[in-house]
Amino acid sequence: MTSGNPGPVMRSAAALVLLTAAVLPAALELASPAPSTVIGPPIGQVTDRAAPPDRSHPADLRARGAAPTVDLKLSGDPANRITLVLLGDGYTDIQQSLFRDQADRAWRALLDIEPFRTYQGFFNIRRVDVVSSASGIAESEPGGNNPTTPLGMHFWCEGTARLLCADEDATARYAGAGDGPQYLIALANSTEYGGAGGTGVTTLAGGSPDAGRIIQHEIGHTIGDLGDEYDSAPTDSDYPNLATVDADEMLRTRTKWWRWIGAASPDGAGTVGAYRSGNGLYRPTADSVMRTLGGTYNLPSREAIIEQIYRRVRPMDAPDPAAGAVTGRPRLSVHPVALSGQRQLQVDWTVDGRPVESTALDHSWLDTGALGLAPGRKVTVTATVRDTTDWVRDEAFRAQYMTRSVSWTVAG
Repeated sequence: MTSGNPGPVMRSAAALVLLTAAVLPAALELASPAPSTVIGPPIGQVTDRAAPPDRSHPADLRARGAAPTVDLKLSGDPANRITLVLLGDGYTDIQQSLFRDQADRAWRALLDIEPFRTYQGFFNIRRVDVVSSASGIAESEPGGNNPTTPLGMHFWCEGTARLLCADEDATARYAGAGDGPQYLIALANSTEYGGAGGTGVTTLAGGSPDAGRIIQHEIGHTIGDLGDEYDSAPTDSDYPNLATVDADEMLRTRTKWWRWIGAASPDGAGTVGAYRSGNGLYRPTADSVMRTLGGTYNLPSREAIIEQIYRRVRPMDAPDPAAGAVTGRPRLSVHPVALSGQRQLQVDWTVDGRPVESTALDHSWLDTGALGLAPGRKVTVTATVRDTTDWVRDEAFRAQYMTRSVSWTVAG
């Protein structure tokens, strides 16, 4: 498993299979409700900053499960971010540029889909440059991993052609421990169509023309704990986007995505309801990325992803100064996690419970010198950071996870 908060536990190995391209035309169905991972930075905000180089010989690095790392996106303190770690297998020393290009395309594709585009500031992205002594991975039907590749990636996992597995222990060693939650994404040096997700490592064929779209689907499993919505998916309804009851029953019992019934679908095709798949389960919309590659996340799935992000990341970083008693007339500052786009997290200030206005354009600080406190008077100043997105309709969840307050005692 990954260090920090791991992704959702795999429910069924069989559910992880990626169906062959032969039976998937333009829509390319993916199999299985299995979690996985990836994410990337905004174009224009990439900080390709390498960690201090390890001067060890490549063979020595491999022997101890180590490799050079590069921070591709640094949004904030790793203790309060989800770190996505991309590693490669089957890429030789002279193929590292190929791995870098394929890894970049993968995480950029992830940030091209909502809600990850808006919430990219909640993620850090790190690349680990693992060097293999031989090019490529095991692809033939007899199976078994290629002993010359550090991560042991191979197709025909569990006898299924497109199921791509990795040695999770080896991958975790190369990724290293993080200061906060992190997910591992392993790219194989292969142009075959395939991948998997659901345990400690998400996999994909880095050279597949569909790699970016596959990752968009798989991240739904990993971050949102979403199930597959296509007709041949397993009949497991224990996911936020799958149900055994229709829309009327959801509204009557207030279960599943009842709050979203009747809302316009993000893809512009109809409304959220209960659409029956060939396997007998209901899904929220006629189509989505959990049913067809290249689609969008439907609204219940967006909400599920955002909620899982907030279970791991607080809406604000440490305040300045630290909460508690302060002396003099300091400027009190909070640091909301930044969103991508015009909307930002809302910041409200109170003095002894009464609202006051911040003169900062983003409301992120308050000048206590402007409060006009009488000598000897003590007041409690509180800042509250809240995510007001209409992509979440569970107000109890918003209050518990998407809202945070910090207070200072200021003496006049």
